[in-house]
Amino acid sequence: MTNKIIGFTLLIFSFTGVWAWMDYQSAVKIPVVLNKQVYIDIEKGDSLNRITDKLVEQNVAVKPIWFKVFAYTSESAKKIKTGEYELTPGLSIPEILALFVQGKTKQYAITFPEGWSFKDILQEVQNNPHLEHTLNSADLEALMLKFGTDAKHPEGMFFPDTYFFEKHMTDVSLLKRAYDKMQQVLQQEWLNKAENLPFKNPYEALILASIVEKETAVIEERPLIAGVFIRRLEKGMLLQTDPTVIYGMGDHYKGDITYEDLKNTTPYNTYVVKGLPPTPIAMPGKEAIYASLHPDIGNSLYFVSRGDGTHIFSSTLKDHNRAVDIFQRKKK
Repeated sequence: MTNKIIGFTLLIFSFTGVWAWMDYQSAVKIPVVLNKQVYIDIEKGDSLNRITDKLVEQNVAVKPIWFKVFAYTSESAKKIKTGEYELTPGLSIPEILALFVQGKTKQYAITFPEGWSFKDILQEVQNNPHLEHTLNSADLEALMLKFGTDAKHPEGMFFPDTYFFEKHMTDVSLLKRAYDKMQQVLQQEWLNKAENLPFKNPYEALILASIVEKETAVIEERPLIAGVFIRRLEKGMLLQTDPTVIYGMGDHYKGDITYEDLKNTTPYNTYVVKGLPPTPIAMPGKEAIYASLHPDIGNSLYFVSRGDGTHIFSSTLKDHNRAVDIFQRKKK
């Protein structure tokens, strides 16, 4: 009788073991993310139990015991990286853990278009819900010190591009990437610049590039416009460019420039102050930087908008005034 009981018990354990093994094999092979994408945020200090609970809370069809068994037996448990993960339908337990171990977190994107001011960038950063906000916009000098520069003004110092980042990245870390990229692009373009340009350093080239960026969106015209400004600088002429005036007006600009605005002296009013303004006025792209360091070799000193985004270039004031009259008559 005793032997029968022992045999029966062993048989039960045997069947139980087989069933458990089959259930385990099924659990790790079948998809557990079913009908929609799931987002799991693994935070520093989360245990495997907590991670498993988060999966269950998000309706991921894992069997907790088998998820943990696979995590331990595959040596994944101690290799899981923090971050926010996007789990797509069809993923199995091994595939989910592979994402966690590889650190393939969800990436968010933020775009800084060419021609934006630092004020625009700061607003975009502050409005992004996925960044960790640490910036004090009132202390911009301290911000620049964090980037290892003694430049006190942030305008134009960040490269326009689309940047991808993980959730909870700090705003300063993101801006550091844009700052570093601008320095990289600017230095590379400076090394390959044309000869005999009236710039003392790359920063002055960046200032002109920002003006070129604001003057035209037509890539083919940028070297022409850069050439006009280069020649005016060399001749000691006023740059007389409206975008610098507008920048100097700040919040007083309401969409139009008056005659009084052109007479009002600010460091950025190039109708009354000779030379370049003290800082960039916007964030120039690579094409504008290249154009400023490879200006058109010509004789034009003036340009006026045709009203369609392109410009008429003139080498004499008489021709320029004629072009202005033609445009004004068309406008009227």
